[in-house]
Amino acid sequence: MPLTLADVVGLLERRYPPATAEDWDAVGLVAGDPGAPVRKVMLAVDPTEEVADEALAWGADLLLTHHPLYLRGTSTVAATTPKGRVVHRLLAGGCALYTAHTNADAAADGVAQALADAVGLGDTRPIQPLAGNALDTLVVFVPRAHTQALLDAVADAGAGRLGDYERAAFTSPGTGTFRPLDGARPAIGRVGQVEEVAEDRLEIVLPRERRAAVLAALRAAHPYEQPAYTLVAQATEEAPTGTGRIGDLPEAMTLRAFAERVAAVLPATPQGIRVGGDLDAPVRTVAVCGGAGDSLLGQVRRLGADVYLTADLRHHPASEHLADGRPYLVDATHWASEWPWLPRAADGLRADAAARGARLDLRVSTRVTDPWALHLTQQHSEHTHEGARP
Repeated sequence: MPLTLADVVGLLERRYPPATAEDWDAVGLVAGDPGAPVRKVMLAVDPTEEVADEALAWGADLLLTHHPLYLRGTSTVAATTPKGRVVHRLLAGGCALYTAHTNADAAADGVAQALADAVGLGDTRPIQPLAGNALDTLVVFVPRAHTQALLDAVADAGAGRLGDYERAAFTSPGTGTFRPLDGARPAIGRVGQVEEVAEDRLEIVLPRERRAAVLAALRAAHPYEQPAYTLVAQATEEAPTGTGRIGDLPEAMTLRAFAERVAAVLPATPQGIRVGGDLDAPVRTVAVCGGAGDSLLGQVRRLGADVYLTADLRHHPASEHLADGRPYLVDATHWASEWPWLPRAADGLRADAAARGARLDLRVSTRVTDPWALHLTQQHSEHTHEGARP
């Protein structure tokens, strides 16, 4: 039996959880019947009309793109617009559309890591780790008869998720003792009398951003008027997920040689590669961010990068940044800097399907969807502005 679209979506969202996408992003299933069979999947950076036609000509059942079709939402999918035509063509041809954007950027084996690996970086870590990687440990004491119900409640609120497991917790038996004072309304025992109750010590981890929700669930589900619990913030470790990557080359090389390496490993585009900085200076620590990355200029400097590889650098931020020295800048195109993720995503999806006993045919589009079609190199003259090299 072939996988359904819902099955494939499930595989994708295990690798690229939608919860790790930025708040402003639009990720997930855009169009398609979750019950439809999927045998062929095409991957591309952009959901353009040309890419949609390529997917349909190949007979794809699903088009997986990095960029969203409707990032800012829409009130219509009429075929009177280019984006509406994409939806109509795909659905008429029996092809679904799914987007993995900033959740794929941040993933441990996602867009940023693929770019770092392509240029040969080792010992990589995120430039901006996901805040969701911070964990707390909750310890609560509960009457044994209520342990499982309380565990279910806090797990439903977001506690106990570890990797591919949920409701992960530890319990140990013991005896709780207390004396209710005047004014108390004990669920067990009487005011003024010492009570002993068979209890469990329940320990469970939770994402720090779910702290309020988990504590609210605990109070609602716990039988005691005043539950006894402790919440401990775990020390933050270097997380494998987050925006961008920073790492080291095996050995130092000049900025010019590094830029030539980038040009060799990324797919060619009319714009090519732009470089800012001392071309003869040695570089080794490299920061990378696929797509538009000028928002991270300050952070990569604080992390001590020698050079920063990204895309879509604007004139003023780049000029002002280089005036203060390192990191030097290597600017690729948006499409080229994100494309290396596609073969990796295809390999992962193929392996995940095989683990389910199913077969998926996958194809990566090599169609360049950057908007520029031609780059003309101008000859410098005696009137070339000061500082330019002839």
